[in-house]
Amino acid sequence: MARDDLYIAVPSSFRCPISLDVMESPVSLCTGVTYDRASIQRWLDGGNNTCPATMQVLESKDLVPNRNLQRLIQIWLDSVARRQLDADSVRNSAAVPSQNQVKLLVKHLDVNCFSSLTKIICFARESEENREFLAKMDGFFSKVLDLMRNAESGIKIVEHVVKILDLMLTKISDKKPLLETNCLSTILLVLQRGNSDSQIEAVRLLESIAVDGESKLKIGQKEGLVAELVKSLRKENPRLIETSLSFFIAITMPKRIKTVVIQYRIIPGLKYLLSQPNTTTSITEKALELLEELSTCKEGRVEIWHDSVLLGRIAETVLKVSSNATEHAVAILWSGCYLFRDRKAQEAVGSSNGMTKFLLLMQSNCSPAVRQMSGDLVKVLGVNYKLSLSNYDTKTTHIMPC
Repeated sequence: MARDDLYIAVPSSFRCPISLDVMESPVSLCTGVTYDRASIQRWLDGGNNTCPATMQVLESKDLVPNRNLQRLIQIWLDSVARRQLDADSVRNSAAVPSQNQVKLLVKHLDVNCFSSLTKIICFARESEENREFLAKMDGFFSKVLDLMRNAESGIKIVEHVVKILDLMLTKISDKKPLLETNCLSTILLVLQRGNSDSQIEAVRLLESIAVDGESKLKIGQKEGLVAELVKSLRKENPRLIETSLSFFIAITMPKRIKTVVIQYRIIPGLKYLLSQPNTTTSITEKALELLEELSTCKEGRVEIWHDSVLLGRIAETVLKVSSNATEHAVAILWSGCYLFRDRKAQEAVGSSNGMTKFLLLMQSNCSPAVRQMSGDLVKVLGVNYKLSLSNYDTKTTHIMPC
């Protein structure tokens, strides 16, 4: 891989043995050899039953994702992108361009404009005044949007475009053009193939254009977009996870969007976050806030309240993480156990030592709403506890010898 005076060697283990390209989706055969999924699938679809590298006959044609290697490749790609950007900045942007230079750069933007976009980014980062200047420049956003709409722009170009738009979020008065199918497809491409910084910028961009029910629905119905955002909740990047959670909180107010994100298994993703020992306070708070929002629709209620492990995780956060986390957690548990009297939810919360926590909350200086909900939960869980004791005594009496 060469880029002018910058040469970056590709580790041999990152190359697919068939295509010799850097693997996008590494998968391993039963022989232990790893290939890019697309390449090995074509090999197998061609009727071959051997491992291309070893020529061993395959006992199984199962493809096992090599997630460790995929993570290493992504880290390496992010590093390459940063080194390339740094090299371009040193070579082409030793100083912040002037306003007149930026006008010329914008005037001549085309698909071969990586260095020009790098300079514009440098200019926009410099000050609020520079961002105001770009926002008022005739033709600037139309040029940038043309690059987003152009399928031939390439991932590095569109990453730069997304970065510029992210810097200009507060300056864009009309964001409706970003809801066009081609623009949403470009954002999806960045989420799938961009480096971690670009993915975060793309999610922020989506949140900024989800301003009303119509825009939220259009984003939710874009094929592959919600699925990719749900995947981001399992990536090892706290900033990306937190940004994605903020996006989902902003977008899930309409019931139709709630059902869409639930279909893409967002609730198991939130359960995963609450199960991780190193999850940050902010991520825990946002995960619980989103679960509270999802519990307001029937599909969300059924999935949350009938998952005893998830309810246990929610109950564990009470009095343990923060006052905000406690408030969201209590609201979810109150809705299931008290408001809707769901028996499975009551049993799960009762078995996770919920009663003790709610009694403590009633005596704490928490908000009046949380104190009231805690009192309601103590009542309903206390009744269930007495009923269970009564049933136990009845059964015990029934089996006692005369």
